[in-house]
Amino acid sequence: MSEENMADSKVEESALFSPQQNSEEFSISYLDGDQKGIVVFSMRRFKARNSMGRNIIKMMIEGLEEVKFDTSVRALIIRSEVPGVFCAGADLKERAQMTNPQVASFVQKLRGTVNEIHNFPVPVIAAIDGAALGGGLEMALGCDLRVASTTAKMGLVETKLAIIPGAGGTQRLPRVLGPALAKELIYTGRVLDGQQAAQIGLVNHCVDQNEAGDAAYQRSLALAEEILPQGPIALRMAKQAINRGLEVELESGLKFEEAYYAQVIPTKDRIEGLTAFKEKRPPKYQGH
Repeated sequence: MSEENMADSKVEESALFSPQQNSEEFSISYLDGDQKGIVVFSMRRFKARNSMGRNIIKMMIEGLEEVKFDTSVRALIIRSEVPGVFCAGADLKERAQMTNPQVASFVQKLRGTVNEIHNFPVPVIAAIDGAALGGGLEMALGCDLRVASTTAKMGLVETKLAIIPGAGGTQRLPRVLGPALAKELIYTGRVLDGQQAAQIGLVNHCVDQNEAGDAAYQRSLALAEEILPQGPIALRMAKQAINRGLEVELESGLKFEEAYYAQVIPTKDRIEGLTAFKEKRPPKYQGH
């Protein structure tokens, strides 16, 4: 859930588009060339500062469904094209017109969207070049990795509006930071900048903002490029093993690791990795 309407330049990379992948509020870019395998979700609700309304949530869910079955995808980046904003949280103007049951239904759908991001089969990176407040930060918490610029602002600010985070914030923030620090941030509604977020481990990287306003996105692209050469099946299995193992005690987590390791043993990619190592050349993984 998210409640505060509180940051990019045009996409400069070589990307493929189709009419179904572009809208005024949301677009999907399939990168090409050396970045082939990277997909970028761009939020672009300029007038509403990327606040989460029914339409953009619907398009994000549809985008996740479209991309997750594409086995050529190696990494997903979620970014904003709105200067100074990643995602401002819930669309409060839209929320004000909802009945109580409609609010509950909306928050359930937003929570489900973040869960879909969390469960997306390949690594997901949040490129935070501006404000990620309330549901915007909850969306970023659903990603595997978070990259922020120095101009980013992050916080779960819901208690300032007499509500609580409802899209996973009360559960994911303690898992990232530990319960004591997460409670402090939620109880106070404190907003952190990129450097502060990096210091406490809320984001993986913090980079100085550039003139174009997309420094976090550029660093996210570089991070995704580091992921690209790795074995695609191994990446998917590693993500599953980590995510599922975090929810159980160590002994059960090791059973998950064993089960997912078993799925990479019969793959051609595993043999290719061994062969490439022996021949002292880069491996050429095909995802099977």
